[in-house]
This record gives sequence, C-alpha cells and structure tokens, in this order.
Amino acid sequence: MCEGAQEVFEMMVGVAVESCDADPTLQPGEFTAVIGVAGPINGVFSIRCDDAAACGIASGMLGVEGQEARAEAWDALGEVCNMVIGSFKRKTGKLGASSVLSIPTVIYGHDYKVRPLARGCTLICHMKSPDGRVELRLDYKLSS
Repeated sequence: MCEGAQEVFEMMVGVAVESCDADPTLQPGEFTAVIGVAGPINGVFSIRCDDAAACGIASGMLGVEGQEARAEAWDALGEVCNMVIGSFKRKTGKLGASSVLSIPTVIYGHDYKVRPLARGCTLICHMKSPDGRVELRLDYKLSS
C-alpha cells in the first residue's frame, strides 16, 4: 500500500512522499477520502490529511494555487484515494482483481471517528509529503 501511494504521488501529484512514524500528537485529519471495497477483499480504504496537505495534492495534480487549490482539494483527494487503492488491487493479484470499488466519498471536519470493522484487519501507512502528513488506512476482511 505504501509503495503504491509513493508511485501515485510521484506520477500524479508530482511530489515525493516517504513513509514516517505515526505522530500521536496530530489531530484527526480535516479531509478524509473513503472508498468501499467488495469481493474477496471487503472493507474500507481511506486517506486522511489536513487542509495544507489536501491543498498541496490539488495544487500538484492540477497545477493550481491558493483558493483554486482549496476548491479542488475535495475532488483531488478523492481521485488520489481511488488511484492508491487501485494500485493496491493490482498488486494483490487475483484477490484484488476480483474486488470492486465504490465511488470516492470525501468528508471534511474534525468531529468524527473512524471505527474499524469488527474482527477485521487494519493496514495503516503514514506518509510525509512536502505539505504535511497523510494517513492511508485499509480496514478489511477476506471473504471465505
């Protein structure tokens, strides 16, 4: 998942991201893009980041700055979320190829909690971009 994120950020956003340790002092992200996964892999993939990182993603993808980047942050983050989970699906072979994805949904705010699946597994990847930290998370179960 981290490798796919690095590839997507370099090719589509034009910035290098690197893995980093979790920072327990950081507040929950202002932006969260979410995509459902169904099939042999069932779950939810999300990307969370603050306003600065979301605007940096929009700026890099679209070549826009300031207020225009802020206005496009929603769609840009949703598209990056889609590309990262798509890359993950390709890298997981038959298991991923048979899974389908929902349309991205983007949430903005601080006052919410993400609750993982009961008896599920979680993959978390913390990344650092030039504009801030980005958390990638896959809460999933494998179908029998």
